[in-house]
Amino acid sequence: MNFIGTKQLETERLILRKATFNDAIDAFNNWCSSDVVSKYVMWEKHKSLEETKLVYSKWMDAYKEMDTFRWVVLLKETKELIGSIDVSKKFLNFGTCEIGYCYGEKFWNHGSATETFKRVIEFLFEEVDADIIVGEHMSNNPASGKVMMKAGLKYETKLRCRVNDKFGEKNDLIVYSITKGEYYKEKCNG
Repeated sequence: MNFIGTKQLETERLILRKATFNDAIDAFNNWCSSDVVSKYVMWEKHKSLEETKLVYSKWMDAYKEMDTFRWVVLLKETKELIGSIDVSKKFLNFGTCEIGYCYGEKFWNHGSATETFKRVIEFLFEEVDADIIVGEHMSNNPASGKVMMKAGLKYETKLRCRVNDKFGEKNDLIVYSITKGEYYKEKCNG
């Protein structure tokens, strides 16, 4: 893999760029402090802006490492911050990029998550030279699976009773993926 770090990406409607310390305010207001959003993620909702600022400070430090791939997502038209998307580092040395994303609930169902995911897939295969891209979601969040499928990932497996949601309920972890070969075959035939 080519560890080239986070670079700015664009789609028709969106800008994906490195996070800045000033983004913490919009992130806190748009999704980090939301009960609805935090229901579907592994982290707890932020109780204060200071908590979000601390996370964003750590994110900015991580950009020094060229194996960091993390973006905030903005609407081109308004420059409004709507979410974030990143790559987990846990399997990078094996050519595997696990994608995680989070968007403010008022930006759901507008196609932004799918549009962003497709652009990140393109970047990871064509510039970073990843071998496989993986996405996971808890079974209580089927909308996230729809995003993954629309972005080109295929259902892989269900890990039964793997995670607890915010209410302590056991959830299956649903796994999707796309390989480099599948991506290029689709691109050539599309």
